[in-house]
Amino acid sequence: MLKSVLATGTAFLAMSAAFAMPARAQATDGASATAADPAPASGQSAAPEESKGDVIVTGSTRAQRRFDASYAINVVSQADIEKIAPVNFADLIGQLPGFQTEITGGEVQNIYRIRGLPNDGGFVSFQQDGLPLFHENDGVFFRGDAILKPDLMTERVEVVRGGPAPVYASYSGAIVNAIEVTGRDEVRGKAQVTIGDTGLYRADIVQSGPLGGKTYYAVGGFVRYHDGYRDNGFPNDKGGQFRANIKHDLDNGSLRLSVNYVNDHNVFYLPIPTADPRNPAVSLDRYIDYFSGTMNSPALRNVNLRYRDGAGVVQNQASDLADGRHMRMINIGTQYDAEFDGWLVSAKAGFTMGKLDFNAFYSTTNPVDANSFASGYRARATSAFGPVASLGYVLAGTDTVYDPYAASGLVLQGQYRDIHSKFYSNQVNLSVAKKFETGFGSHDLKLGVYGSLYGEDSRTIYQNYLIEVAGKPRTLDLVAYNAAGTRIGSVTDNGVLNYAATLTRGNSDAKMIALFANDTWELLPGLRFDAGIRHERYSYTGYAALTGQADLGNGATLADDTTRAFTGNIINQTGKPHVTNWTAGANYDFNRHIGVYGRASHLETPPSVQTVMSINPTILTTIADQYEAGLKLAAGRSYLYVTGFYTNFDPLNASFLAFDPSTGRNDVNIPFIGEAQVKGVEFDGSLALTSWFSLNGALTISDPKYKNFQSSTGADPVQAEGKQIVRQPKIYGNIRPSFDFDLGDNAVSVYGRYTYMGKRFVDLYNNTALPAYGTTGAGVTVRHGTWQVQVVGDNLFNAHGLTEGNTRTDQLSGQGSSEAIYGRPIFGRNVRLVVGKSW
Repeated sequence: MLKSVLATGTAFLAMSAAFAMPARAQATDGASATAADPAPASGQSAAPEESKGDVIVTGSTRAQRRFDASYAINVVSQADIEKIAPVNFADLIGQLPGFQTEITGGEVQNIYRIRGLPNDGGFVSFQQDGLPLFHENDGVFFRGDAILKPDLMTERVEVVRGGPAPVYASYSGAIVNAIEVTGRDEVRGKAQVTIGDTGLYRADIVQSGPLGGKTYYAVGGFVRYHDGYRDNGFPNDKGGQFRANIKHDLDNGSLRLSVNYVNDHNVFYLPIPTADPRNPAVSLDRYIDYFSGTMNSPALRNVNLRYRDGAGVVQNQASDLADGRHMRMINIGTQYDAEFDGWLVSAKAGFTMGKLDFNAFYSTTNPVDANSFASGYRARATSAFGPVASLGYVLAGTDTVYDPYAASGLVLQGQYRDIHSKFYSNQVNLSVAKKFETGFGSHDLKLGVYGSLYGEDSRTIYQNYLIEVAGKPRTLDLVAYNAAGTRIGSVTDNGVLNYAATLTRGNSDAKMIALFANDTWELLPGLRFDAGIRHERYSYTGYAALTGQADLGNGATLADDTTRAFTGNIINQTGKPHVTNWTAGANYDFNRHIGVYGRASHLETPPSVQTVMSINPTILTTIADQYEAGLKLAAGRSYLYVTGFYTNFDPLNASFLAFDPSTGRNDVNIPFIGEAQVKGVEFDGSLALTSWFSLNGALTISDPKYKNFQSSTGADPVQAEGKQIVRQPKIYGNIRPSFDFDLGDNAVSVYGRYTYMGKRFVDLYNNTALPAYGTTGAGVTVRHGTWQVQVVGDNLFNAHGLTEGNTRTDQLSGQGSSEAIYGRPIFGRNVRLVVGKSW
């Protein structure tokens, strides 16, 4: 399979290069909508040459052709989104070179990794029209895709990989910038309904147009109900998003006001066991289905969370797993752009407030033989309840006997997490730019200041449960009996193994300011040098509530013997980190069809504001030096971009908290500090030889390695030396053919997608592999006048593939098997029907 993928990709790229000959210079990205003449904002159909553009605005002083940029950037238009038909934002971004994403968590909070940087999303800045909605890339259990969702109000998405990202955004090895639809002189709109075989029902709408007096509007959004790709026994997604803006054109610029509102529930999928740890060759598919199974369950719809507050009073709090990740967020933004005698002035401001209530059922340890698990509690049960003749299982809260050996013979632990957070983020970006002609070419100088006031609070409770190995599992009680067969006590309490195994509460506030500058020097036509710098200073204040161990006093169970309890005391904490980022690049275009560039960037990321509301956090400024060199070929609608890259990440904090089954807490600190080195090459191409056929594709080949690790807890860092970075493949990519033709009065598009993900490892020592996999998708769209009908399917052949592993327990040395037996499987075959009408 790997050889065929490489052969196909190599042939595709060679063909792209061979046909990238001088021709009429059109859209060089094959996927962008210009800022000056955007694709139909409503999603109306248009001829390919009308809907393609090549002007980008992200990471540059002023709008420019993608081909002229001296860094790697992709532009994904609304028409491209339609053909890619992503299941979530991560699926969309994952079609681009250099981006390795895991899409298996559900609609939001998925994994975004850029060119091997060892992080699950913290180096990707999500922006709307050039400004983040929340300053930090990761909030308390949410990231950008939870507060910014693509819909028909998304005109296009511009994505910068590496390059100047550290100068134009904080914490950024990459920028994902969603450009919102704005109104024009004519009224445009579109409404569409999506129905899927996974119980998906979604309605989208957008309309834009003039209000008179050089004022324009755009309004749109979506509502959606989704049973889910896995059978939770309750809906997976429910809610939606609303966005609107008003723009007024001035004699020398424009003024714009926008609003975003999100109110959405999204259930989070966590890893599941896929094979029996006693014999990894035995599948657990008959008990927990690979494609539809999940440990989410109606049995967790009415959870009782018990803990002791700071006054010593035992609290009982109800929680419902079906609430999932409930995000409520409102953002109001303003944007002013004007030109004064050649000076470009830009002022942007955003004001965000939000609330997150998050409930999820996390994986912890591998399944365990039921008798072995019970035997492990015999001594504690005897000490607590007196002589124990036997231990047995019943369905939680009942006397109904449960025999594990009538099923898999295994039982399983899981961790219910209940998290509540409020957040705010106010950000302002002011910049001026001016192009100067000198005796040695021209300088395009940009100076700016960015500031943000932001903060979060949080309260978390983790509580462990005992469950059967099954989809939608029932919770279990492990009961102690005396010699007469009388129940004398219980290890668990209504399925709970450990009440309040983890308990935290804290608050944080931050203020930061950044000064940045960038200069582009065009020495000769086609020869440009540029350099930029950004200096950031932060001030954090916050507190964390202290906890101690407590027994809640129920002598009939072991579940409340070692809980965490608030002591009533807090610790106040502060922080004042500061970082400096820079970039420098050179570009030479031989003509409008062939160019080369090189760039170096330095990225420093300060500790998160969450460190001042955490007890004993690891505080570390991480540093990544990135180098890239690119070849650009473009002709007509065909193009090929080849970028070689090298990243040195030092220091890399690969420390983690492991789950301790003896306490039920995530409190085993494994500090691992070292370096990560990633070198590779990415290919981004489109072959369009005729008006009716095109072939797009992306391929990334890299060598992500750990280097020079140290540990202070006895873990062996030598075993990590030179090993492949956790969950990072050496090769990944996709190929997307498209056929577009007329059939009578109908415009027909037929398209496909093959996506390949190479072999990865779950652990630092590379003991347990996540095997490579490939998926196939296809779709057809028929347009008749203003009507449109689309049928699209994903993973049509039900390919198997695992992501993540089980990060609570396997990060250091694996799962005890050569291939993963615990992980998040990719979604199975699913099909969607989309019916839309434009006006």
